[in-house]
Amino acid sequence: MQLRYQYRVYPTPGQQDMLARSFGCARVVFNDCLLARQNAYAAGLKVSDTDVQRWVVTEAKKAPQRAWLAEVASVVLVQACQDARRAYRNWFDSMSGKRKGRRVGAPRFRSRKDNRQAIRLTRNGFSIRDNRKLYVAKVGELKVVWSRDLPSEPSSVTVIKDAAGRYFASFVVETTDEPLPECDAEVGIDLGLTTFAVLSDGKVIESPKFFRRAERRLRKAQQSLSRKERGSKNRAEARVKVAKAHARVADARKDWAHKQSTAIIRENQAVYVEDLCITGLARTRLAKSVHDAGWGVFTRLLEEKAARFGRVFVKVDRWFPSSQLCSVCGVQDGRKPLSVRRWQCQACGVVHDRDVNAAKNILAAGRAERRNACGGAVSLSV
Repeated sequence: MQLRYQYRVYPTPGQQDMLARSFGCARVVFNDCLLARQNAYAAGLKVSDTDVQRWVVTEAKKAPQRAWLAEVASVVLVQACQDARRAYRNWFDSMSGKRKGRRVGAPRFRSRKDNRQAIRLTRNGFSIRDNRKLYVAKVGELKVVWSRDLPSEPSSVTVIKDAAGRYFASFVVETTDEPLPECDAEVGIDLGLTTFAVLSDGKVIESPKFFRRAERRLRKAQQSLSRKERGSKNRAEARVKVAKAHARVADARKDWAHKQSTAIIRENQAVYVEDLCITGLARTRLAKSVHDAGWGVFTRLLEEKAARFGRVFVKVDRWFPSSQLCSVCGVQDGRKPLSVRRWQCQACGVVHDRDVNAAKNILAAGRAERRNACGGAVSLSV
């Protein structure tokens, strides 16, 4: 299984200048690839990947207006071509149905004003030296903060500069993790806003609300930015402060999601989660709270770690009425407003906590889907 291991790097001022050139050249080559493919498609021509790479890299270096491409490592330019090719292939495969998952749009041109700049290098463009520094072709040896050891030799590395001006090295490595010991516990998870999640065993995970807690600091930083003159050095410094404030919130949310998902995967053999339409909920008046909750990151981490450690992860159909069913007798009691947190079943008389009852129903529905060999819809009574 391939995973990414990301570390903070600290380039010197001279290395930062060379990385900036590499980011710019990779961006130009990527855009030239897109433009060449668009022009060929408009002219009705069929071009190969080799032709495109020859036009935008080999021949472009000989032209006076693109001579500066020779200042950076060629592997950076070649990988930019490969990224453009993959973007086009993903788009066509998504339209034809070959690519599973969400619909992928047409690739867009990159801008030098993008918040994230990155270059990708394969094995012939980087190495890890004996002094524990990362050597990048034509950039030099970068100081790396090794928070943990790499499990194997990396096949590629992506050097990233984020909006806050921080630099990272993201390694792609092959891992062979041993599955966790099997256990009998299974859990259904009902995600929410008041409480982040309620588990079918009654455990409640409170919502940390990282954005809400930092909202005052973010507002002050944004107000300071809006008062600065456009194009001034003060505005550039204020923009970095805003980016750092947002990065602090995003990092805290991701760290918390990693810890919670790891604990759930370790304690349960199977995990069942409702397939929420996060994109739709993000268009409602609850958008800020939905984005702050980070349901998408949490469920993605659960799915990845379940596959990594030999656990079972199942998404229950989003139209399943988990809040309307009685988890004891199975009678559907109709829709209820969000203000109703406890309700009594009219059939059996059991009083339910809304979230715990929904989590139990998700657990039952997930078990039914998992045990259905044909993959069709099944009843909870099965």
